[in-house]
Amino acid sequence: MAYKTKYKVQNRRKYIGNPDKVICRSLWERRVCKYLDSNKNIIRWGSEEIAIPYYSPVDKKMHKYFPDFIVEKIGKDGAVNTLIIEVKPYKQTLEPKKKRKSKKSYISECITYEINTAKWKAAKRLCEDNNWKFLLLTENEILP
Repeated sequence: MAYKTKYKVQNRRKYIGNPDKVICRSLWERRVCKYLDSNKNIIRWGSEEIAIPYYSPVDKKMHKYFPDFIVEKIGKDGAVNTLIIEVKPYKQTLEPKKKRKSKKSYISECITYEINTAKWKAAKRLCEDNNWKFLLLTENEILP
């Protein structure tokens, strides 16, 4: 069963978009929301507020990718930096290996990996074009 809940934004003036419609699709996303909402170095943030076009190698069509977060933060040098952040399980950041999986499970993992890498490639390109940074966060970075 998938985890999905609404996040109640505390610092509404910092939120990009409608602060009443923030959906967390995992406990890790919820933890990132809390961090962004409460951190004094975060100027503004939004959840799934931008659309990035990408080409899917699976169905050979253009789609829209809505990254988990867009963030404007004050860097150590005092400059404002924009970040695009995606939260994923570490397992989904690795190319699938066949091992003892069923053929159906392995194919599903391969499709997910190919689509994700296409999305991340498009996000990285957007970030490079705008002097932003793309971050892929997993439970390894989010959990203490």
